[in-house]
Formats: sequence, C-alpha cells, structure tokens
Amino acid sequence: MMMDQDGLPTPRRYLAIAGVSLGITLAVIDSAIANVALPTIAADLNAEPAHSIWVVNGYQLAITVALLPLSSLGDRIGYRNIYVPGLAIFTLASLACAMATSLPMLTLARVIQGIGAAGIMSVSPALLRFIYPQRLLGRGLGINALVVALSAAAGPTIASAILAFAPWPWLFAVNLPIGIAALAFAAPSLPATKNSTHKFDVISALLCAATFGLLIGSIDALGQGESFGLFVVELAIGGILAWILTRREIGKPSPVLPVDLLRIPIFTLSIATSIASFAAQMLALVSLPFMLHGMGYAAVATGLLITPWPIAIAIAAPIAGHLADRYPAGLLGGIGLGIFALGLLSLAMMPHDAGVADIIWRMALCGAGFGMFQSPNNRAMMNAAPKSRSGGAGGMLATARLLGQTSGAAIVGMMFVHVPGQGAIVSLFIASGAAIVAAFVSLARLYERPAVQVLRASNPEADPGMHADVLKQQAQDPPKEP
Repeated sequence: MMMDQDGLPTPRRYLAIAGVSLGITLAVIDSAIANVALPTIAADLNAEPAHSIWVVNGYQLAITVALLPLSSLGDRIGYRNIYVPGLAIFTLASLACAMATSLPMLTLARVIQGIGAAGIMSVSPALLRFIYPQRLLGRGLGINALVVALSAAAGPTIASAILAFAPWPWLFAVNLPIGIAALAFAAPSLPATKNSTHKFDVISALLCAATFGLLIGSIDALGQGESFGLFVVELAIGGILAWILTRREIGKPSPVLPVDLLRIPIFTLSIATSIASFAAQMLALVSLPFMLHGMGYAAVATGLLITPWPIAIAIAAPIAGHLADRYPAGLLGGIGLGIFALGLLSLAMMPHDAGVADIIWRMALCGAGFGMFQSPNNRAMMNAAPKSRSGGAGGMLATARLLGQTSGAAIVGMMFVHVPGQGAIVSLFIASGAAIVAAFVSLARLYERPAVQVLRASNPEADPGMHADVLKQQAQDPPKEP
C-alpha cells in the first residue's frame, strides 16, 4: 500500500525506526572500523601496507560513486526497494569479508559492501520523512543524527575491543546478526512510497558516479601524500565531468544530480553548512589523537578523553531535534556552530600541560555545539525538497557529509606534511575557522524565500505534484524565518 498518510502508525513506526537505525549504524561504523586493523590485516594476508589501504578506500569510493544514483533510483522505484536490498547486500558482503583469504578478495568484498552501504545511506533520510509524522520529523532526524554521530565516534573503540579478543575477520562477522535483525525489522515495516513515472537516466548515473569518484578520490589521495600533479589532473577531469553532468541535468523533472534542488537557496545553504561543519569535525577528530599523544597521553587514555565529544552529541542532538520542530534551522544551526567553533578554538589554544578536566570540558563543548547544529540542518535540507524528491535530497545530505569528512582528513594530512610538529594545532585552528564559516552560512538561511517559490520560478515545467508537496508541507510546518 502506497504512503498517503502523515507518517506510520505505532507500533509499526518503532519497528521501521529500529530497522533504519541499525542499518545506518552498520554502514557508518564500517567506514572507520577497518582502519584500526589495517596493519594486522596486511600482515595476516601477506600484503604490502600501501596496498592494504584499499580495504578502506574501496569501501569509501563505492559509497561515493553509488550514493546519488541510488538516491535517484529510489525516487523512481521507491525508497524501501533500495534500502532493503542495500541492507541485504551489505550483510552478505560482510560474510564475504570475514571469509576472505587474500587482499584482492577482501577488497572486492569491501567494494560490494560499500555499494550496500550506499543503498542504506542514500535513502534513509527520505524514509524518515514517511516514517515520522511531519510534526515529529525534527525529533526523528535528531535521533538519526545521534545514531550517525555515535556510530562514527564508536567505530575505532569497537574495533579495538574486538581485536583484543578475536582475529580481524570478526570485525566483519559481527555485522551478520545485526544485519539480520535490521532486515527483520525493516522488511515488513518500512513504508511503500509512490514511484515516479520518470525514466531512470543510466548515462547521467554513470556520469555522476565518475564525477564524485574523481572529485572525492582526488582529495583523499592528496591527503595521503599522492603527487599534487595527479591531484590537479583528477580534479580537472572531475570538474569537466561535473560541468557536462550539470548541463545534461538542467530542466529534467527528476535529475540524478539534483540541480533542481540546488536552485533552492535554503537547500544549497544547508548543503554548504553541512560540508563545512563535517570538514571541521573531521579536522579535529583526526588531529586530536596526535595532539593528546604529544601531551603524554597513551592510546587508551586518548580514546577516553575524546569520549565526552560523542556523549555531548548524544545529549544535544535529540534536544536540538525537538527544538527544530519549533524554531528555524538557520538560527539553531548558527548558535550550535558558534558553540562548536568556540570549543575547537579552546582546544587549539589549550596549554600543553592541561589536565583531564580541562580537556573534558572542551571536548564536551565541541560535541554540544555539533549536536545542536546537525538535526536542524538535516531537517531544513529535507523539508526544502518536495516529498517526491526526498531520495535526491537524502543522497545530497550523505554526499555532503562524505565530502566534508574527506576534505577535513585531507587537510590534516597536508598540515602534518607542511607544518611538522604543529600540524595538529594548526588543523584545530583551521577547524575553528571552518565552523565559523558554517555558522554564518547557516544564519544566512533566515532570509531566504520559501522553497515552493523557488521551484516555481526555476522549473515551471516540473511535475505540479512537486509544488503541491511543498505547499502542503509548508501549510503543516509554516516557515518561522523573519
């Protein structure tokens, strides 16, 4: 039965939330869980350490190239029909990873696992719009932001705990019971959304995959010390493909690259806010372990000292999600990112002999600010798009996060090369600057037109249902901007 009502009834809603949350947890944790085990994997499989990095890169690149095409396909065939197969592919690929006996086998399994993860990530925000009633959407996105943040922060800790008692294949084997449970919750409970009548553009999907694969791959390679010339070539080719893709997509009612949504200022500003803020977060999370190690803290102590960050997110994200149902995202995001910037600046200026309490309150300040921004930002981004384009909006949300994280990690790598001995501190100052920029971009959303006006002006030939979706949505949730 197609979804027409406002959200799912309980208890089906809770089963659907459990299915989505477990799937997101698996996909996000596996983005970081293998990093810790790379030396062990390389030694066990008799592989060169430089080659073993593809265990991580293969997964990330597969997600990168598949996100937007799968989100667009979700608009076409229904979001449940992307999420459930994606979750099944991810779970089966996890079994293949656990059984791999060589590096090529493991890398191939990780690529397949990444495609499954893209299926999970690309449509999960879109599904939330149909799972939660409109009045509770901010709260739901707050819970989703909490799951993403905690999963990302917990990945290395979980990996270390598993490796303390079991060999590396168990990093992937533990996904099996969780994946099966997620499928048991998701398959019968996720809503069946209306399908689009527009034909899926295979050529645009391939162009989109190549464009983002080159752009994000080039940034990642630069951060890992590849030659600057190769970075420029990859970036240039990616830019040319992006131009071709954009020209091809203009005027289409349901493009793979959502250029129609990018014409909505609130949506574009929310994307820019997300990229800058996730870059700031990754700049900090990559550089902080090195900074704390230089202050004399061991690896276990370093992990514990960073823990207040995700704990503060866990407290702030649901509160911010609740507030997002009442107050404009531009204001909440601006305040949260301002707090985040202050926390990052306090870490950058922290004395070398700082005590545990001094470190903890700074970490908590960063987490509280980031948690306050994320839920309202995601809500603004999803609400700016009509429900029929929820897949494209969700794909852009995940792509923005990935682009920000990749850029932040690459900048840290460059700082360690070009500012030896001070790379971590310089990275934290850059992170604070990125958070300040994100705060101002967020506040700029307070002065933009409602999305439906922009949709009508930029694409009058689009499906009238798109405009109707937004009008209905705005009637339920009138804009609060001045």
